[in-house]
Amino acid sequence: MNPLESLRLAWRSIRGHRLRSALTTLGIVIGIAAVITFVTLGASLQAGVIGDISPDDQRNVYGWAAEPDTEGGPLAGAQPVFTPDDLAAVEDLESVEAAYGYATIQTQAISNGEEQVAQGNGLIASGPSYIREERLVEGRQFEMGEREAVINPAAAGQFEENVSVGDELTVTILGGQETTLEVVGITDTSEGLSPFEGFESSPRVYVPTDPYYAEQAVGLGFGGDDESNGDGGAESDGNESGGNESVTNESAGNGNGGDGDDTSSDARFLAIIVEAESADQSDIDAARESATDYLESDASDASEFLGDDLEVQLQTSTELLGQLQDVLDLLRNFIVGIAAISLLVGSIGIANIMLVSVTERTREIGIMKAVGAQNRDVLGLFLTESVILGVIGAILGTGLGLVGGYLGAQYVDLPLVYPLEYVAIAIAVGILVGVLAGLYPAWRAARTDPIDALRYE
Repeated sequence: MNPLESLRLAWRSIRGHRLRSALTTLGIVIGIAAVITFVTLGASLQAGVIGDISPDDQRNVYGWAAEPDTEGGPLAGAQPVFTPDDLAAVEDLESVEAAYGYATIQTQAISNGEEQVAQGNGLIASGPSYIREERLVEGRQFEMGEREAVINPAAAGQFEENVSVGDELTVTILGGQETTLEVVGITDTSEGLSPFEGFESSPRVYVPTDPYYAEQAVGLGFGGDDESNGDGGAESDGNESGGNESVTNESAGNGNGGDGDDTSSDARFLAIIVEAESADQSDIDAARESATDYLESDASDASEFLGDDLEVQLQTSTELLGQLQDVLDLLRNFIVGIAAISLLVGSIGIANIMLVSVTERTREIGIMKAVGAQNRDVLGLFLTESVILGVIGAILGTGLGLVGGYLGAQYVDLPLVYPLEYVAIAIAVGILVGVLAGLYPAWRAARTDPIDALRYE
């Protein structure tokens, strides 16, 4: 039988049972659409995160102290062990460009003087170079020891009147204390600037660790004594000079607190950031190795907490992204597994419908054989029909998956990346499912005895 004739007869049979054919391919459509949608979202998320790692950020090494083999992302199981003296010593190492602490300060609300909005994400305390000058669309970096802040567009736009450089904000710290700050810069993005923050868009206020974290750390029990607490700093916020008198010029200059202020020198950080001299891998490795050697040596303040229980972990953005990629791969494999079950159900559906079709067309098969059709002709006819169902399911599933991936990427605000290899695989899987599901019914049809078929009612 001519292949085109087999195709025409198979298509006529499918069109004659449209609802049944549609329900038959539904399992394949859902399975392939799920795979393509989630793989597209995974590829888009990876591209978005990689795009956020600037060349300057690639030279940063992010560190924390946690129990060995602790699973999770950045800061999983982290303990506050690093002092400003540790950071000053690391910064003085030959292979290190800069070193500073990183911490979040939990807040309740933020006000521009006329309007107050809830903000629970808090302040992000770090060093001045945490925010690169090229990431600023307006203003400058904050200075250590000053009551200044850099905010992102989401934080600037959460009031009825946008906040601009030079405005003052009042932040209510968790616990009810209030602190003021002057906005000196606005970043170019509302996404996180490092793996410590994550990369989702949300309002963020960046402040120097000294004085903001130095004051809060003592109250939180991360260093210091009872006589030196965060309340005094909060009460002096209303006085422009009062908040800064406790910070010596030396502490402001070294970028990490200083020895001139008991509060700031006693603070301990959960996380640190060490900047290599360049993004070259050899420079990054040298900075990481020298920083690790010092922090684990008896000369560091952190060493008294390290040992069998805790160890220093220093990783780059690329390495931390690798952990994220492992999670994404695990999620993708999980979705592919679910889709495989759907495809199995779809293949069973095709096999079932083809068996029904063979039974319904038993008399037609007998007539075909009576007029000279060979077994291979009957086999080809029913195999063609099952392959058509598989291909239709694959095409519809691919289209639905591409649309789902597009809508998902737009909703999450990610750059759209289509994994084209999965589109090709989807078509191949559809054909394969059709062939495998149609083999037995087609073989059974080809083996039908023409005499018995003509007698079939």
